Amino acid sequence: MSKDTDRRAFLKGSVLLPALGAAACSPPATHQDDLAASAPAAATPAAADYKPAFFTPAEWAFVQAACARLIPNDANGPGALELGVPQFIDRQMGTPYGAAAAWYMQGPFFEGKPEFGYQSQLTPKQQYRLGIRAIDAWCAKTHGKVLADLDAKTQDDVLKQVEAGKVKSDDLPLDVFFTAFLLKNVMEGYFGDPMYGGNRDMAAWKMIGHPGARADFLEWVDKPAAYPYGPVDLHGRQA
Repeated sequence: MSKDTDRRAFLKGSVLLPALGAAACSPPATHQDDLAASAPAAATPAAADYKPAFFTPAEWAFVQAACARLIPNDANGPGALELGVPQFIDRQMGTPYGAAAAWYMQGPFFEGKPEFGYQSQLTPKQQYRLGIRAIDAWCAKTHGKVLADLDAKTQDDVLKQVEAGKVKSDDLPLDVFFTAFLLKNVMEGYFGDPMYGGNRDMAAWKMIGHPGARADFLEWVDKPAAYPYGPVDLHGRQA
């Protein structure tokens, strides 16, 4: 993890796709029913009074603190906390992703190189529960406080050490938790469609000039000018 400016430059150059799910439904009786069945699920955008469904209060404080440091609010644009990314992560824990329901999770499990993909029996929910507990325990032992209670500079230093594999746990490799789950989910929530709980008001898309879910913008691909229209979400709302 680099300095705030390096992180922001990296984010502006990233192309991220939100994890989208599809729900099965029975055959529609009419064309109108067909249109209704094909519409996106009701949006649940980020809310100031959101209450986490999965994370405990202590875990929720950790997630909010980590999000605030991984994509901070600065002069370039709003941060992950302002765009509701913690809500996105909490909601993901209640989906099949959180339980690794669509993953092959049969043993044996071996420690493999990153190019071989995820090599653990832990689900994302277990990664978060064990990872947060281990990092907060290390912070309490090293700094006398859990991550959420440390100052911003110390929080940055802790997250850098976790990313570099310098913070150890007997329960799981914390660098994998940081890279494959925490950081990845923060970026997904920041750039994903607002219906999933993050990217409040499509602010991340507006910051990088992304058209969002517009069906057709090919005529602007080769033009040496900024895209002139605001982004559109999966529900057809324009920012």
